[in-house]
Amino acid sequence: MTVDPATFIAILVMGLATYTTRISGFIIGPYLPQEGRLRQALDAVPAAILTAVVAPTILSGPAELMASIATIIAARRLPALGAIAVGVAAVLVGRHFLGAW
Repeated sequence: MTVDPATFIAILVMGLATYTTRISGFIIGPYLPQEGRLRQALDAVPAAILTAVVAPTILSGPAELMASIATIIAARRLPALGAIAVGVAAVLVGRHFLGAW
């Protein structure tokens, strides 16, 4: 197997960027405020990112929307693995009957 030098450099740069973003939290973390508006904004970032990642999938079709609703209901009653299984099964059934493959 041969690796193109440009691909190898791109992989190294992406790895360095990933490592830098992960380690930067440990470096700048102690300097972040423990209270106030900036802290509230920073606390909202994980939910905003999750919403930005999940929302396009939920809105991509009726099967995905139904599976999302089923997963939300299951997540309130089952452990995480059970909710994931319900979501996968729901999207498979929805795509089968709605023809959204």
